[in-house]
Amino acid sequence: MWNIDKAYIDGAFVPVQGTEVVEIANPATEQRIGTVTLANRDDAKRAIAAAQRAQPALAASGKAERIEMLERLRTAVLARTDTIRDATIEEYGGPLARAQWVSDYASQCFANAARTLEAFEFTRRVGESTVTMAPVGVAGLIAPWNSVAGSVCSKLASAIAAGCASVIKPSELGPIQAQVVTEALHDAGLPAGAFNVLLGRGADVGDEIATHPGIAKLSFTGSTPTGKLIARAALDTMKRVSLALTGKSASIVLDDADFARALPLALNAAFMNNGQACVAGTRLLIPRARMPEAIERIAAVATALRVGDPRDPATAIGPLLNAAQFERIQRFIRRGREQGATLVAGGEGRPEGLSRGWYVRPTVFADVRNDMDIAREEIFGPVLSVLGYEGEDEAVAIANDSPYGLQAYVFSSDAQRARHVAARLEAGTVLVNRIAPDLLAPFGGVKQSGIGREFGMFGLEAFLEPKTITTA
Repeated sequence: MWNIDKAYIDGAFVPVQGTEVVEIANPATEQRIGTVTLANRDDAKRAIAAAQRAQPALAASGKAERIEMLERLRTAVLARTDTIRDATIEEYGGPLARAQWVSDYASQCFANAARTLEAFEFTRRVGESTVTMAPVGVAGLIAPWNSVAGSVCSKLASAIAAGCASVIKPSELGPIQAQVVTEALHDAGLPAGAFNVLLGRGADVGDEIATHPGIAKLSFTGSTPTGKLIARAALDTMKRVSLALTGKSASIVLDDADFARALPLALNAAFMNNGQACVAGTRLLIPRARMPEAIERIAAVATALRVGDPRDPATAIGPLLNAAQFERIQRFIRRGREQGATLVAGGEGRPEGLSRGWYVRPTVFADVRNDMDIAREEIFGPVLSVLGYEGEDEAVAIANDSPYGLQAYVFSSDAQRARHVAARLEAGTVLVNRIAPDLLAPFGGVKQSGIGREFGMFGLEAFLEPKTITTA
């Protein structure tokens, strides 16, 4: 049984001053597995003060010192890989394969940042001037519940590489994952205050981080409505803001694609992380001439997906986070049917044989129009909308007809043709004939999917400000 009642401030685990206690449940069993006492605004102020004290020394550190810190962080997190994996399964319901990927990725973030930092030029000659890339200052890092370990470590890696101390607020819906990751980070032995971690509500801890003048930079991953609130809160103190937000990604299967290979990949893109992924390809665009063949294959693949115990290596889809997520998905499935989409797999309720746990049937709708709610809104569960198109121009138009533009996928037997289509898509990232991202390339969205980029050189530069010195 977990009892989490401390925040990590100034290099130590300290009791929080907040008094709100929240129960933690295992989503696969609905059983209580612990409690967390949330931090409050005063705890956030303590954490910000600690980061402010650490900032001058971190900003003055050299490249070699920062690389050494990143290597220590990588080693410390790598040593806790199994613990992070198990916490992701227990608290979040991530299937074993996905939970293992996330735990491996958490340590890889620091290796990637060290590699990027080693090649990065902080001083450049531009025209008659010298431009120095300087740390922006103390950073507030706000991580989502669907990717606690990966998001925390990715953001922290870039902040350390840039020489920025940080205050980290993982979602209060992932306290066990946050705890085990923070314990791993602590083992790296970084200077006190270089990073601080606390769990709390957005209304107090999040608001304090977003409005406090001691925070110079905000990096937030989450929903677009929350991102807008954070951006508005940051405006008065002119904080630099990076936002990775909502997605409604389109997967375009071109008419020359090998369906036997492309459609399983497209379904994996749609249902990854139990469907709780901002990059999920939840709009699948199929040529109308090949629609009957596609629907038959898609229904067969979706029906065969194993839903159940996330600890079982054969499980493809585990439970959703909680009851609220379960009910949200049920409402979208009902809405899809009410608006005229054709249900070809899945549907409302739990899968057969599962009477407890927040399990959802992998659901596929055909005959979907792009103006239906299931095609417009981020559902955040294993629900796929299949849309037909005539020709590349219509496929691109449908894919781009969205307020969001985070990620897209293109499948084709002709790589050059696929790249041509990819170039026309309004998305921050387009993956061609693959669903695995490049973790050194920039990640982020266009339109209402965000501002700024993470990962690699672009992620590092998000925590830096150019300073120009021009002499006579």
